Amino acid sequence: MDDGTRYEAVSSRDARFDGEFFFAVVTTGIYCRPSCPAVTPKRVNVRFFPSAAAAQAAGFRACRRCRPDAVPGSAEWNVRADLVGRAMRFIGDGVVDREGVAGLARRLGYSARQVQRQLTAELGAGPVALARARRAHTARVLLQTTALPVTELAFAAGFASIRQFNDTMREIYAGTPSELRAAAGGGPGRGGVMTTRPRPRPAPGAGGGAAPGGIPLRLAYRGPYAAVEIFDFLAERAVPGVEEVRGEPGPRTYRRTLRLTYGSGIAEVEEPPTGPRGRHRPPAGRVCPAARGGDGGWLECRLLLTDLRDLSTAVQRLRRLFDLDADPYAVAERLGADPRLAPLVAERPGLRSPGAADPEEMAVRIVLGGPPERTAELVRAYGKPLDAVDGGLTHLFPAPAELTGADVPEPVRALCTALADGTVLLDAGADRAAAERALAALPGVGPHTAAYIRMRALGDPDVGGPDGGERAEAAEGPDRAEGAAGAWRPWGAYALHHLWRAGLLPPGERAAPTTAAAG
Repeated sequence: MDDGTRYEAVSSRDARFDGEFFFAVVTTGIYCRPSCPAVTPKRVNVRFFPSAAAAQAAGFRACRRCRPDAVPGSAEWNVRADLVGRAMRFIGDGVVDREGVAGLARRLGYSARQVQRQLTAELGAGPVALARARRAHTARVLLQTTALPVTELAFAAGFASIRQFNDTMREIYAGTPSELRAAAGGGPGRGGVMTTRPRPRPAPGAGGGAAPGGIPLRLAYRGPYAAVEIFDFLAERAVPGVEEVRGEPGPRTYRRTLRLTYGSGIAEVEEPPTGPRGRHRPPAGRVCPAARGGDGGWLECRLLLTDLRDLSTAVQRLRRLFDLDADPYAVAERLGADPRLAPLVAERPGLRSPGAADPEEMAVRIVLGGPPERTAELVRAYGKPLDAVDGGLTHLFPAPAELTGADVPEPVRALCTALADGTVLLDAGADRAAAERALAALPGVGPHTAAYIRMRALGDPDVGGPDGGERAEAAEGPDRAEGAAGAWRPWGAYALHHLWRAGLLPPGERAAPTTAAAG
């Protein structure tokens, strides 16, 4: 995409490009998302940036009207398996905040200098600047949704000092932390990666380690979103004690426990209201600003965390579970060229490929196989009980190290031993091909199961699996969509979900793409 095309997207306020690039206005010193509703600036005054961090590094501050720091992430990082794609997934998961640039480089297997050079070349900012932009956004969310004292909030967001926190917030948002907190009640939150929604202000001093009642957020997505289908998918596979889905379709609430770096949490995600034919329709008066000029919206979410330092990591994991950074326009364009898939894509616009909130948990569930209750037995035996039961949520899913005993089924024990000793890595930026090979070599796993783990646990959009029911014992399942090397690339996982949902591809059956020439 050249700058001329980018400017056309800005002029038409095309929300399809939110998160794909950013533009800044030299006369005002602010940067925006392409769909910003403000008056379109003259072309001569516009500069384009590949990331929000690059715009910030160039001295521009975030627009208060469109909140460009809160757009959905680029789908490119889900697709790419190179150093930059893996680095972006690691940064989103908080690796730089926890382990520094050296830790990021070590996980990637490159020198810190190489990582810095490649990220700067493609994104206009290095890992420190990208992580800084992430911390600033987390801090804004905490300022506007909690009564946490500013000192505690700064460290919870990942800042090393109060001075660094204050300077960053002034530079990016053109306001002090106190001013940003005071402005929180000025209007509804924008749709974004994690934007706030209006709620009563907690009483002073009620903050502590976590916000009372949890932190309310809006998890934005681009384009159409098949919410009914993804909530159906999760409801059918919910593991009692760890997950539950409350209510009847339209709307339902998906709830689950989370095992995080610094503590634990409970996430609640609401199914959006539906319109004709079950498609998501925001209620009157609540159209997401990101949707202007096209489809788009958000999922309402609430996070209850024992340690607020886990906020941004928890959000990223929910985004992967609900596949919120996908580009449904690109998927539809590619799959719609297949005569067999074209009517399915038209029938279910925005169908997503669900990922995992915890990759290691998902791998265990897939390898164990069977109905959700079988996994629930494992959770009750080895999982950590919550301090207080919350509805149907009673336990955290056990860590791999807790599932290496003699009483654990052999395939699960072999998997968890490999996860615990680092033989198999399933973290956010893992090398997917290497992980699949290592998984396939484990006893009781095999290539088909390994491919399904790659699709669900690692969020690879170009891989199929044995079936949608987490039954790893299915021997005839496809380890990769036949079209991955051709007609469906790089969206093989979405093709399989369309075929499964339509009942045209029974679990375990391999399907090959058709072409226009083949009829």
